[in-house]
Amino acid sequence: MVVIMKRDASQEEIEAVIANLSAFGFNIHRSSGVNQTVLGAIGVKPGFDHRIIRGLKGVADVKRVTEAYKLASRAGRDASTIVDVGGLQIGGRSITVMVGPCSVESEEQIKATTAHVASHGASLFRGNILKPRTSFYEFYGVEEGRLELIRPAADDGDLKVAIEITDVTRLDMMSEYADILQVGARNMQNFELLRALGTSSKPVLLERGLSATVEEWLMSAEYIMRCGNTQIILCERGIRTFESATRYTLDLSAVSVVKAKSHLPVFVDPCRSTGMRNNIIPLARAAVAVGADGIMVDVHHDPANASGAGLSALNFDQFAELIIQVRDVAEAVGRSLSVGGGTNGLH
Repeated sequence: MVVIMKRDASQEEIEAVIANLSAFGFNIHRSSGVNQTVLGAIGVKPGFDHRIIRGLKGVADVKRVTEAYKLASRAGRDASTIVDVGGLQIGGRSITVMVGPCSVESEEQIKATTAHVASHGASLFRGNILKPRTSFYEFYGVEEGRLELIRPAADDGDLKVAIEITDVTRLDMMSEYADILQVGARNMQNFELLRALGTSSKPVLLERGLSATVEEWLMSAEYIMRCGNTQIILCERGIRTFESATRYTLDLSAVSVVKAKSHLPVFVDPCRSTGMRNNIIPLARAAVAVGADGIMVDVHHDPANASGAGLSALNFDQFAELIIQVRDVAEAVGRSLSVGGGTNGLH
């Protein structure tokens, strides 16, 4: 159940509603926006009459939430969530571009990539040091020593940093360097990790699992939110289907479906799904047109010699072209590109 307080509700009225809900045995999750407070009442109480709460002072409306993902649901919310990443606003009318190599390889790669993408309009740098792989023999990244190189290079370009976290034991270490903690598709239902991220103060980017339904994806977000962290970005990166022409099938319909069901911002990763760089720019355009709040793309200074996923990485010139095309589509649908770092490549 969601209780929407009036815009002018006093603190005393809000506390009184919380006390009433608690007395009935509900667990309360409070979400306060700029102008309004929303109370999520979690629990199954057969026979409970919601009119009791509706009649309390300061209550504007009470809505029953039938979805299992109570906190991630859009029910009862007037506005979409905007995730604040150290001043970078993700969601709303702006579209964010997140860029980086599939895996960090060297200091040369980090410095060259951050400098270029910052000057051409990216706001986020993805600095993954470890990548879960299907095959044991694929390049899985470098160890922790590269973290010290990522942060200063990103700071030089005024870029926020997202780093993929693969297990709970690395949470403190990753949090020291990352502005966003990224959960890869293979860890979407790593519930121990999700619970731990729920106690973190860092925003979380949650990728959709390889074969996950939209509901399962949102239920994973619910794990994080229920443990206290409401700053979540969802990321559609393609799902496994019968189609073999591409690596995965990019489910762009999921973007509009999720934005109707949930208040959380949604990114799209066109690189993971196709596995081929010639498809990335068209799919990035489509992602913006369908309503995505951001795109995440692989960029490498030398894709032909990349240690991992070189075929799905854009070179520097291709990234500059992507930014121009994404900006044009954003303007066509009444939105704007959120640029970070320098903007020398934007005209």
